[in-house]
Amino acid sequence: MTVLDKINSPKDVKALSTEEMNTLSGEIRELIINKVNTISGHMGPNLGFVEPTIALHYVFNSPEDKFVFDVSHQCYAHKMLTGRREYYQNPEKYLEISGYTNPNESEHDMFIVGHTSTSVSLATGLAKGRDVRGGKENIIAIIGDGSLSGGEAFEGLDNAAVLGSNIIIIVNDNEMSIAVNQGGLYDNLKLLRETNGKAECNYFKSLGFDYYYVENGNNVEDLIKVFEEVKDIDHPVVVHLHTLKGKGLKEAEEYKEFYHWINAGCTDPNAKSTTETYASLTREYLIKKYEQDKTLVVVNPATPGAVDLNQEFRDKLGKNYVDVGIAEEHAMAFISGIAKNGGKPVLTLLSSFVQRTYDQISQDLALNNSPATVLVNWGGIYGADATHLGLFDIPLISNIPNVVYLAPTCKEEYLKMLDWSIGQKEHTVFIRVPFAPLSSTGKEDNTDYSVLNKYQLTEKGETVAIIGLGSYYQKAKEVKEKLQKIGIVPTLINPRYITGLDKELLEELKLSHKLVITLEEGCLAGGFGEKIASYYGSSDMKVINYGAEKAFPDRIPLQTQLEKYHLTTELIVKDIQEALK
Repeated sequence: MTVLDKINSPKDVKALSTEEMNTLSGEIRELIINKVNTISGHMGPNLGFVEPTIALHYVFNSPEDKFVFDVSHQCYAHKMLTGRREYYQNPEKYLEISGYTNPNESEHDMFIVGHTSTSVSLATGLAKGRDVRGGKENIIAIIGDGSLSGGEAFEGLDNAAVLGSNIIIIVNDNEMSIAVNQGGLYDNLKLLRETNGKAECNYFKSLGFDYYYVENGNNVEDLIKVFEEVKDIDHPVVVHLHTLKGKGLKEAEEYKEFYHWINAGCTDPNAKSTTETYASLTREYLIKKYEQDKTLVVVNPATPGAVDLNQEFRDKLGKNYVDVGIAEEHAMAFISGIAKNGGKPVLTLLSSFVQRTYDQISQDLALNNSPATVLVNWGGIYGADATHLGLFDIPLISNIPNVVYLAPTCKEEYLKMLDWSIGQKEHTVFIRVPFAPLSSTGKEDNTDYSVLNKYQLTEKGETVAIIGLGSYYQKAKEVKEKLQKIGIVPTLINPRYITGLDKELLEELKLSHKLVITLEEGCLAGGFGEKIASYYGSSDMKVINYGAEKAFPDRIPLQTQLEKYHLTTELIVKDIQEALK
């Protein structure tokens, strides 16, 4: 029997000796490695936070004492110690549990959390709720992995510092964000590490926190000692832990960025794919553009690996590549400033993280009509955790005035859109990079994208018009081909513009069509298709919109979602036949 086999709740952790806790650390790491190598997941963050998790559960009394994990991609050990170890010990159960904290799984998880820099704010709210009802429990926020650079982290710390009651903030300082830490704040953390926490210049003390430093944040005994000191404290305190990201796996310790999150079986940080993708296409395009024009500035908020901006790319661009850290809101305002003062900014980030930037898109970019280019990656329908969906960028972005949001269907369109966007000075432009295998027509795109909202009628038919947006244009073609086989010859349209309507073309369709079908890989509510349906609302034209419902699907297999939303070719064709009866 392993030590972990004896742990069914945090109470069992309290009965362990130091030797058993060290053995337990090794057992947990082995399970983390096995799980991530089997189904993908966050490797480095979880490996680095094993001992602090054990010590927290040894000293504090969860769920009465409440833990709030920032991002929560370092919660695997916490889950194993709170009654969920079987999901890590049995490969057949790997997919039955979220990679993030989730109150639906356990009373030991306070929030569903997957975006960064939120834990201090959430924990400050928990502490205030405790205080107004006269409670006495400890409130513990865990933050790290670069999360301190997010604006909400500062806002939370600023408010927590004057709470006047118990709140314990654990800063997990592993010297990394997802990529290398960026920003002046991390210079101060470096100074604190170098002085064993004794430097007079101390970010946390300047805000008003009591402060503790633990140099070996992966030593159970040291951690237990400091946690026992701050338990039941009557004022706000920061406990700064120096930990090792990827601890226990040599490769993860060496290649920290690569091993932050890995695909199952993908364990070679030096592997180079020969397959061209939209990400590699973007990277090579931007290198060539920079060589021609030194006013080009590429900006990324701490996720260069997710969009294939490798170290070679970063080195080539030098100061013209800016990693702003985990600070998407700042990134949007930053590129507006670059654009307004003669630079040509290109911001590339993920669909799920665009959600953090609504006000900056609206106020700092669109209201000022700054000619910046924003590349939205990973937008679409897929089986991710509810915290990392790519469904909502179209409703969010396309309903802000002054924004031009483009949806390329192939390599040639994408490159032409990039050329136009970077060269023009009239619009704030977003491009939804297809989250699909690279598609190519082999023909140069000669479209003039400065003539806004002109759809491309690619095949003329009658009765039924199919409008396939972005990556779903290929699905629209499949539907068209199926319909032709049963005697229906539809019109096929590539809209390209998410943010506007080609009213002239839509009017023409009224003359020879009864039914318009829209296909989009995103949330229908507030999305592209609803704009088409609204336009035809007072006419006899029937419209069927296909896309995802307004919901938070949590790890739902893609095929299950496609069938539910009738997004398979067969179901769409069947619906069209029924609609035409």
